Amino acid sequence: MAKEQDLGDDFSYLIRIANTDMDGLKPLNTALTSIRGVGDRTAAQICEHVGVNPSTLAGTLSKEQQDVLREALDNYNQNVPLWMLNRQRDLESGDELHLIGQDLMLMNDDDISRLRAIKAYRGIRHAGGHKVRGQRGRSNGRFGLTLGVQRKK
Repeated sequence: MAKEQDLGDDFSYLIRIANTDMDGLKPLNTALTSIRGVGDRTAAQICEHVGVNPSTLAGTLSKEQQDVLREALDNYNQNVPLWMLNRQRDLESGDELHLIGQDLMLMNDDDISRLRAIKAYRGIRHAGGHKVRGQRGRSNGRFGLTLGVQRKK
């Protein structure tokens, strides 16, 4: 890790991008993954598109580079193939989207409430607090006080 005197006067310990605080002491590709909806592949693709070395510390970016990074995040769905997007063929608009931050959380909540409203199997499982994706429910993921075998009296 770099010493504080090596970082310089213009070093930013926190960078605010997409309503998320990124740690300036982390490499850029790792710091970008703190944004909800941005994973390892997405962060690597953004760094490549912007032309910044992914291993540089996020706090060393200038204001101009941060603005270019914000612009790349906003236009991410236009610069990558369709299989890299997290919201393909949106139900409401039909567009190819990549949602990040609060938009992703709101859309996920809307999807779950839609499944509950139409009484789909997945919606019923969500409403009951059970496993949704076919995991084992007999021995795993149980809740309540009495778990296990009871003795005869």
